[in-house]
Amino acid sequence: MKNLSVTTFIHILFSVAIAILISAFLLFLSWDRDRQKIEEFKHYQLISITFLSNLQLNPDKEALQKLYKELHVKPILLSEIKKIKQNIEKSGETIFSGGSSIGQMRVFKILNTHYIYVQRMKYNLMLKDNRTKNYFFEIAITSGIFFIGLLILLYLAVLKKLYPLKKLHKQIQKFAEGDMNIRIAYKHDDEIGKIAKSFDDAIVHINQLSHSKNLFMRNMMHELKTPITKGRIAVEMLEDEGTKKVLVRAFERMSELISELAEIERVTTQSFEPNYEYVTLQEIAERSQELLMTESGRVKLEIENTALTTDIKLMALAIKNLLDNGLKYGNKKCVILRSNGQIIEVVSEGEVLQHPLSYYAEPFSQGEKRSSGFGLGLYIVHSILEKLGYRLGYKNEEQKNIFTIDMRDKKSYQV
Repeated sequence: MKNLSVTTFIHILFSVAIAILISAFLLFLSWDRDRQKIEEFKHYQLISITFLSNLQLNPDKEALQKLYKELHVKPILLSEIKKIKQNIEKSGETIFSGGSSIGQMRVFKILNTHYIYVQRMKYNLMLKDNRTKNYFFEIAITSGIFFIGLLILLYLAVLKKLYPLKKLHKQIQKFAEGDMNIRIAYKHDDEIGKIAKSFDDAIVHINQLSHSKNLFMRNMMHELKTPITKGRIAVEMLEDEGTKKVLVRAFERMSELISELAEIERVTTQSFEPNYEYVTLQEIAERSQELLMTESGRVKLEIENTALTTDIKLMALAIKNLLDNGLKYGNKKCVILRSNGQIIEVVSEGEVLQHPLSYYAEPFSQGEKRSSGFGLGLYIVHSILEKLGYRLGYKNEEQKNIFTIDMRDKKSYQV
């Protein structure tokens, strides 16, 4: 029930309620039909006993009229008896038959009219049941149909009231997929309208923040590149090689930081979509080594000739950051890149991580060696793999840190 949608819950609730109401209505009609039959039987049984008993006393005309009135019957004229008998023979239905040694009585039904035939010696009477029609059954049917119809109308009204939620959900999904220009409009001032307005205000606020962030990042990177370039030119004029080396490395690290920030901005944008293409793991590894710009021999390849459909630039950047991470924080200046089926592993010797992997996947999070980096490497890797649908993992075996890229959610092929 916790994962059941509101619309499905309403469908089930009203379906059960309508089914219960219809079942109760049908049971009531069945009970009422049986009750009417019992009352009808008792009524005609009373007429049979009363008529035959009184006819035994040879009543006069006034006594018979009084009897007709008490039993709610009307005598049929002689001119009509023949026609009624023909109708009885043709389409009449016997619904009651009774009597005793003093006489017989039968009740016939033609359409919705009941005729009573009493036979005793010289008395042969054809009577018409003149009771006032009972509309209780019709009232019950009308009431039942009314309540069932009312419940169905309420059901449709609730669905109509909830329909804007579906539209709101689709708009929220579009916003989540990267459509930042979507606006949510709802005219009514009910609870759904308030939610829609609040979310629309949130979209406007998010767009403003995103625009401010993008503007700040672009201006910051643009403004930083100029002094870095000037600084590099000025450093080249220094004669002290030791100081020059320190300053050059500082400027390189600042340039590296700007590049990493630019890549973070690009990858984490909602509208960003990877460019998938058919490549081999060997091509990705070579591209990663080019980006790493390190001495040959520091990266050892143990990869299978596997082909996969992925974004080669993003995968190369992710592997490059894992290799760079292993070189920076490993005990040896060597790192191994290997593959095991659809899992890529970057192996380096070192102590086990002090925090869970999720801690290091946050921006500007790192271990003790803060001077070796800015703490953006694993954050970039995590963001890239999330966009590609892969998973980043970590384990430590035999004093070796092993970072894994699990590609089993995507199609890959053994060549």
